[in-house]
Amino acid sequence: MTGVVIKSTGSWYIIRTEDNKIYECRIRGKFRLSGIKSTNPVTVGDIVDFELEKNSSKGIINKIHNRKNYIIRKSVNLSKQTHIIAANIDQVFLLVTLENPPTYTPFIDRFLATAEAYSIPAIIIFNKIDIYDKKLAEQKQQLEKVYRAIGYECLDISAIEKINIGKLKIMMKDRVSMFSGHSGVGKSTLINAIHPELDLKTAEISTQHKQGQHTTTFAEMFSLPFGGYIIDTPGIKGFGVVDFEKDEIGDFFPEFFALKQHCKFNNCLHINEPDCAIKQAVEKGEIAKSRYNSYLQLFEDEQENYRVDDYQ
Repeated sequence: MTGVVIKSTGSWYIIRTEDNKIYECRIRGKFRLSGIKSTNPVTVGDIVDFELEKNSSKGIINKIHNRKNYIIRKSVNLSKQTHIIAANIDQVFLLVTLENPPTYTPFIDRFLATAEAYSIPAIIIFNKIDIYDKKLAEQKQQLEKVYRAIGYECLDISAIEKINIGKLKIMMKDRVSMFSGHSGVGKSTLINAIHPELDLKTAEISTQHKQGQHTTTFAEMFSLPFGGYIIDTPGIKGFGVVDFEKDEIGDFFPEFFALKQHCKFNNCLHINEPDCAIKQAVEKGEIAKSRYNSYLQLFEDEQENYRVDDYQ
């Protein structure tokens, strides 16, 4: 039988077949070690083949179909391994909040670079705009100016006040959309606003640390009544990038890629080289300094784990 993985709980996988039947499956130990270095060789969104165990309603996964794409990051606790967040995604929505909790540009840029590397269109959602004062609103507008100039679509949202929920639904119709961001940015609340029948669990922000509390433990895919699917993912503090060669990092920054042909050297790394079109664009204000700083941090980052706390 063939189906799509709609939930992973670490050792068991929930699979939905085309006729909407649900099966609980696992993988054999040998399959787990067959050259797959990630902590989760099977992930939400995967299309898999499985067979039922004898005299049981539970199954064994025996094949993963080729993925059209996936999004991956370094595992926090197992730094030499990776964690595949989801696969076969049409688009990813990165939820950003400027307060309670704050989302910093290094995190945004690492996430966007990873989406670029795996050819997944990314949209930035600025959530909780109902709580923004004048200062935060100006900060949001400046960030939107930066990312829209690069080509990223940005959308202002308030899940509480239902601002732009209709527009978001139109963007999601008949597509597989993944939601990601820090804990506390409002993913579950926003999903409840999009599809109230799901009634996902939500939690208050920690007042002591101004960080979110994890309410989503495992990634899960839900079908939408207006067509399409949404993948809810656990909140993440940091985003360690995977398999980025230093001479390729600039290619995952679209505004760098568009200008690199004007650099004096074909192998310019945009660090110390003379006549670098990227550095010149930064000096002229044509490329945001925050983006260039994120590039430098990615380039110089030799640490196995990246945590957003380092940039607070």
